[in-house]
Amino acid sequence: MTGTDNPITLYTKQFGEGPSLIILHGLFGSWENWRSHAQHLASHFQVTLMDLRNHGQSAHRDRMDYPTMAADVAFTCEQLGIEQTHVVGHSMGGKTAMQLAIDFSQLVDRLIVVDIGPGQYPAHHQKILQGMSLLTQQVIESRKQADEMLSDFVADPGIRSFLLKNLTRNKDGRYQLRLNLDAIINHYESIAAAITIEGDRDSQNTLPVLFIKGGNSDYLQEKDRDAIIALFPSARVKVVAGTGHWLHSEKPALVQKIISDYLS
Repeated sequence: MTGTDNPITLYTKQFGEGPSLIILHGLFGSWENWRSHAQHLASHFQVTLMDLRNHGQSAHRDRMDYPTMAADVAFTCEQLGIEQTHVVGHSMGGKTAMQLAIDFSQLVDRLIVVDIGPGQYPAHHQKILQGMSLLTQQVIESRKQADEMLSDFVADPGIRSFLLKNLTRNKDGRYQLRLNLDAIINHYESIAAAITIEGDRDSQNTLPVLFIKGGNSDYLQEKDRDAIIALFPSARVKVVAGTGHWLHSEKPALVQKIISDYLS
């Protein structure tokens, strides 16, 4: 398999029956971010939500780059008996999904990428990483305490609420982060990096691909068009007006309809 580390079996949750649909979360997220979408889409698909490595309930590993994460997804599909699947990925999960479609083209039937392009992104999570690092250095007695500590680094209460979903109680009843923050910090450049292409990858050129952009988000811009078309010549773009990077949380019903309509 393509990748730079031995692939791992990811933690998964499955909903419904029908054609396979895999959904991959973004940085600092988990399968739970897409639970309501999976429950809605389960009327037409067998939806598999996955925790990417170093996130949620999946294993912690030192390595973290897109070929490795894509190999994890492919290996997990193999363990689940999934031979072909639609894939939806948001942000970091969108890049993982693109890498999956390139490295394991026979696995992916249709691809939906939510508010991310294939190119390199500038570092822009420094404050979040600083705040999350502080949480690992302190004894956390309550979520309120953690929220107050994080507020010095992250002003938006919605983003803090999202980040604090990573808190879990340890055996002593105190809170700790369940994600592998050290690996994320050490490999942040790889997470921000462009999709990797090795050798002749013509096989993905006919893959049906939809990019969904948050209308107010700057993650996906006109300048990304050439890079997208170079990888996926048949790609289309759908803009969800009045939404930012977390458009699936801001307008969930509309995003569900776009996904359903495209896959149908």
